[in-house]
Amino acid sequence: MGNSGFSLLTLALVTLAAAAQEKCALSGTWTSSRGCRMLIFELKGGAFSGLYLPQEAMVPYHNVLASPLRGAQHDTSGKAQPSFGFTVHWCFRESPAGATTAFVGQCFVDSDGQEMLRTAWLLREEAAAARDDWKATRVGTNVFTRVK
Repeated sequence: MGNSGFSLLTLALVTLAAAAQEKCALSGTWTSSRGCRMLIFELKGGAFSGLYLPQEAMVPYHNVLASPLRGAQHDTSGKAQPSFGFTVHWCFRESPAGATTAFVGQCFVDSDGQEMLRTAWLLREEAAAARDDWKATRVGTNVFTRVK
């Protein structure tokens, strides 16, 4: 391999290593694999807040408003791909039963420098009575990508 081939290989390896070292930043606008949108405001001391907008077709009530979210991210010093958690307190135009979703996840940066949030969630709706408790919780996963 000539000097130019060695130089290109070295440059490619350095570029891949730099991309792997990039840190995820939660603040910004994200879209989920399910068509939902999320806006996360600036992190302060590991805590953050924002707004969550579900895809209308997926919501049993078509009167969902932008709903507040609050969360925390692990200390990112020395961690390129931090874990985090947040809750969404659903807001409706009318007053159907209350609902809250808890998300936990981790931020990843791929070899192209693209950020993604891989999450698991539990959605809890208000049960009318203890006998209805069995159907009040749903579970799922979402992958969020940054909106540019």
